[in-house]
Amino acid sequence: MNSAAYGVNELGQTVGTAQTSVPNSEDFCGFSQHGLPTSNTACLPFLWQFGMMTKLPTLGGANGVANSINNRGVVAGYAETTAKDPNPACPVSQFAPVVWEDGAIHQLHTFPGDPDGVAAMINDKGQVVGASGTCQTFDPNSGYLVLKHALLWENGAVTDLGNLGGTGGPAGNHACAINNRGQVVGHAVLADDITFHAFLWTRASGMRDLGTLPGDFASISLGINDGGEMVGLSLDAKFNPRAVLWENGQMAWENSQMTDLNTLIPANSGLYLLIAASINSSRQITGLAVTSGGALHGFLATPQ
Repeated sequence: MNSAAYGVNELGQTVGTAQTSVPNSEDFCGFSQHGLPTSNTACLPFLWQFGMMTKLPTLGGANGVANSINNRGVVAGYAETTAKDPNPACPVSQFAPVVWEDGAIHQLHTFPGDPDGVAAMINDKGQVVGASGTCQTFDPNSGYLVLKHALLWENGAVTDLGNLGGTGGPAGNHACAINNRGQVVGHAVLADDITFHAFLWTRASGMRDLGTLPGDFASISLGINDGGEMVGLSLDAKFNPRAVLWENGQMAWENSQMTDLNTLIPANSGLYLLIAASINSSRQITGLAVTSGGALHGFLATPQ
């Protein structure tokens, strides 16, 4: 059976999803779609601590995923309900964004009219970001969700963070990460509903386009630290990615400088950095790289 860990806090508490022995043919977590061994069982969200994995409840459905955990031990993710999805082509039941606190599950509101949603990340203040939309057949990048609205949840309310002119398109509008200052990063579709760019959202300035590397087609921002430094990827017209870093975003988005991380590492490293997924307060960056032989490796980049 398969499992995956998606988030960890400073206490070493880890969350993710793991398959169980309960029969279920939905492939809700996409393990089979990603080419892993097929196992027709449910997958449940889990919290791992003190060497023990504890399952987290769903909203009555068979499946769920825990994406992030803050330093207070509050978990964000999404869970399946018992309701049939309004889209007859949807291969899973309706699912909703949720948080788990002290083992109890709490459903979050989606944007009005959106039947499905996911919570991607939670900060230490309890602010949560993610997206809502409609169900689709499985997509390797967005799962079963058509990402229509990038959302922020706080104090029981949901806020639509806006867009960059597009209604959704193939990539959609999604808030991927939030820091403890309430700054949000993600990606949103432009007015052509094809091109998508990384964004930085702040309460003062709203959603701002972070652009791409020169000559590239699209970009995504996946992580932000409390200093406002952001990481992600820039893609060319053939969707070949390069890991990138934006700096000075905490002072003014107009002054954020976008850098190809491959220009900052030793030329003899043997790695080409594809995706920068997260950055911490020490400016250490983790992500995905490829060797000259084509093997994929996780990487840790530490500034000097």
